[in-house]
Amino acid sequence: DQYFAFIAYECDLFEEGSLSNLTASIIGNVFGFKAISALRLEDMRIPHSYLKTFQGPATGIIVERERLNKYGAPLLGATVKPKLGLSGKNYGRVVYEGLKGGLDFLKDDENINSQPFMRWRERYLNCLEGINRACAATGEVKGSYLNVTAATMTEVIKRAEYAKAIGSVIIMIDLVMGYTAIQSIAIWARENDLILHLHRAGNSTYARQKNHGINFRVICKWMRMSGVDHIHAGTVVGKLEGDPLMIKGFYDVLRLTELEVNLPFGIFFEMDWASLRKCLPVASGGIHCGQMHQ
Repeated sequence: DQYFAFIAYECDLFEEGSLSNLTASIIGNVFGFKAISALRLEDMRIPHSYLKTFQGPATGIIVERERLNKYGAPLLGATVKPKLGLSGKNYGRVVYEGLKGGLDFLKDDENINSQPFMRWRERYLNCLEGINRACAATGEVKGSYLNVTAATMTEVIKRAEYAKAIGSVIIMIDLVMGYTAIQSIAIWARENDLILHLHRAGNSTYARQKNHGINFRVICKWMRMSGVDHIHAGTVVGKLEGDPLMIKGFYDVLRLTELEVNLPFGIFFEMDWASLRKCLPVASGGIHCGQMHQ
């Protein structure tokens, strides 16, 4: 048998501004109890007073459009492919050709970090060369999301500082970094005026099974609280699984300042975002021109 359970917690049970502490209670040992065969977290209502202890996104949707000077149209980007195996020079060439061809941004994929075929400094420098050449050729503001995900937080900050020093305005991290690391780099990005993009690598480990795990809308709420500016939110026409109504619900969670109950979209609770800025949902995953009519 399956049941919906609505559970309330006292706010005083949680440390202020700590996603790690929140998740230790909400998705901690309770998911391993013998008394239940499966458990799934579908939605959360986070009260106003607790939300205010988190920083939220530093830029938000409007500020990013101001920086790009682009209004009234979608921002169009792509991931460099093949994602593994290119040299730094060839990687930079793909970035230049994509941006000059009309894209607003290119990005690293989730597992491009610092492998023997292309070390991170080499990639960053060649990407920035491609960006600068494309900006000069088109007269538009362009960018490429440089993945700073690394083995330790010290190395993450080191790569982020280098990206800033050579002129990048946006960096990228993976969800698999963990909640403490995500909050730490989000605070750093705010202090250093860099946009922070989150790739949801690892999300389906929690979210894909329908009878156990965490719905992605909850992760969207946690990431907006943490302070990422963008997040991969899926799409209904690409290579990744996704229900159209549920994905609209993910977008609403990230974009709206106030949520209303909307069961078809999977939103179970009213919720006020307490002046936290909007997070930009990125439609992602195997999209190409042949699907635009859908």
